[in-house]
Amino acid sequence: MEAIAKVSSIFIYPIKSCRAISVSHATLTATGFRWDRNWLVVNDKGRAYTQRVEPKLALVQVELPLEAFSDTWEPSSNSYMVIKAPGMGVLNIPLTKPQEVTSGVSVWEWSGSALDEGAEAAKWFSDYIGKPSRLVRFNTASETRPVDPDYARGHNVMFADLFPYMLISQGSLDALNKLLKEPVPINRFRPNILVNGCEPFSEDLWTEVRINNSMFQSVRLCSRCKIPTIDQDTAIQGSEPNKTLMEIRSDKVLRPNKKQQGKIYFGQNLVWKDDNSEGGNIVNVGDPVFILKQVPSAADAVV
Repeated sequence: MEAIAKVSSIFIYPIKSCRAISVSHATLTATGFRWDRNWLVVNDKGRAYTQRVEPKLALVQVELPLEAFSDTWEPSSNSYMVIKAPGMGVLNIPLTKPQEVTSGVSVWEWSGSALDEGAEAAKWFSDYIGKPSRLVRFNTASETRPVDPDYARGHNVMFADLFPYMLISQGSLDALNKLLKEPVPINRFRPNILVNGCEPFSEDLWTEVRINNSMFQSVRLCSRCKIPTIDQDTAIQGSEPNKTLMEIRSDKVLRPNKKQQGKIYFGQNLVWKDDNSEGGNIVNVGDPVFILKQVPSAADAVV
């Protein structure tokens, strides 16, 4: 079987709605890449902050130790996540798990307990956002957050919006950018996996994907909120690219004979199928992408 594309970039977002880390390889877990959306900024009621309401989160830069992306590495007492933002001092968060548990944390429909990263982190984010805030970490010891069982029964995420993985092709981005007065970078769409070498929007059709030796199941096309309209370098919101996407990537365009929801789609959500397989737990930039199953058209894709 011939590869249809190659992995060109891998992105991990340790803190939900904050900046990505671009890496050369990443460890697969059932809930997403290791470290992806493990942390969350919440308000004084425990409700998640995202760029939808706090676009300044786009400017929060996150760094992890290079060795953290090895599948066998475990943090020590000297291992930190480093957080920076304009006008702020550097915040160091120990990667060893905090002991304090806080209840009443909520993301969309889910609520549960989380690990609280303490007063220094709370003050840093409160000062930066200008509202009472705390930084919390997903409590894997006691909590699970199932995805919508109508799409991927038995799969879970940490603080990601809906599903563990999201893939976009460079061809799709290039096709969109040809229609925009000002091209947008891939960071507007916050994928985990960017692939290159395939036709624009061909990822719409993929239902079973193998990246090197790892098997993924496509779950549904990724419907987009307003975050792609937020410039990730300035945190300023505009109308594009969503205005153009509504013209070329709405359900009205892609699925004219089916029920309309007024949504726009860009990218494909995935779950990792073989999370117990031996030797298949790393994705690397340059890995070949094979398509094992696909649907005939975007109108046949799950949304």
